[in-house]
Amino acid sequence: MLDLIQITNDVAFARRCDALPGLRLFVDLERLGKAERQAGRNTFISQHRLDDVGRIRDAVRQRRLMVRVNPLHEGTPAELDAVLAHRPDLVMLPMFTGAAQVREFTSLVAGRAPVTLLLETAGAFESLSQWIGTPGLHEVYVGLNDLHLSLGMRFMFEPLALGMLDTVATAARGAGLRFGFGGIARLDEGLLPGLDVLSEHLRLGSQAVILSRTFHREDGEIAFEQQVAALRDAEGRLAARNPAQVQADRQRIAQAIRAIADQPPARP
Repeated sequence: MLDLIQITNDVAFARRCDALPGLRLFVDLERLGKAERQAGRNTFISQHRLDDVGRIRDAVRQRRLMVRVNPLHEGTPAELDAVLAHRPDLVMLPMFTGAAQVREFTSLVAGRAPVTLLLETAGAFESLSQWIGTPGLHEVYVGLNDLHLSLGMRFMFEPLALGMLDTVATAARGAGLRFGFGGIARLDEGLLPGLDVLSEHLRLGSQAVILSRTFHREDGEIAFEQQVAALRDAEGRLAARNPAQVQADRQRIAQAIRAIADQPPARP
C-alpha cells in the first residue's frame, strides 16, 4: 500500500486523514528561494508555520507526520531544533545538490528523526551514488516539478519517461531505503491522468506519493474519502497486472509523456 501524503495545516482535515489507512500528514515549512524558482507557475507555495507542526502532531494519533524544512542554510541548526521539539516522524530536506549537504544535514539531525531526501536538482541526481548510503536516511522522494526545471525540461513527468526514476528506485532499493515521487491528481484528471501516474508507481515499486490539490478539492462532504477509496481500488487492480501488461502500460505512458512535452507552448 502506497503512503498517500497529504499536505495540510488544517487540524480538522488532518483528523479525517488520520482515520484513513496509509495516509501520511505533511507540514511544509519550506520558503527560502521557492517563490523565485517557481515564479509564473501555478504551483503550491506553503504558508505553514512552525506552530502548525505542534498542532498537527497533537491531532494525529495513528498516521505519521513529516515536516519539510528549508534548504540547508545558516539557520538550519536552530530550525531543526525547533521542528524536532514537536516530535515529527520524519524530516525532509529539499533542494540539496550533493553528498556534502546530505552529510551535513544528517549530522545536524543526529538521529533524532529519520530523514527523507527530496531529490529535485540535477546535482542531486548526478551525485546519487555518492550520498545514497548516508547513515540516517529513510526515504528518497523525487520532486518532479523542480527536477524537470533544473534539467531544462518542458513537462514535469519527462524524467519518468526517460528512465531517470528507474535509476533512483533501483539505487534506493539497493540501499534499503523507501522511494516515492511526484504528485497525483484524481484518477481521471491531469495532463497525465492520475491512473497512469499510479500505474508507474506500482511498476517502480514506489511506496509514497503526494496527493495534489486537484485530488482533494472540496466538492462534497466525503469527496476526499471517496477519492482515496477509488485510488486504493485502482492500486489493487494495477498490482494484479502481469509483466507484459506492466511493460505495455509503461511504453504507452512514456509515449503520452513525450507527446505532451512536444506540444508547442501555450500563447500568453
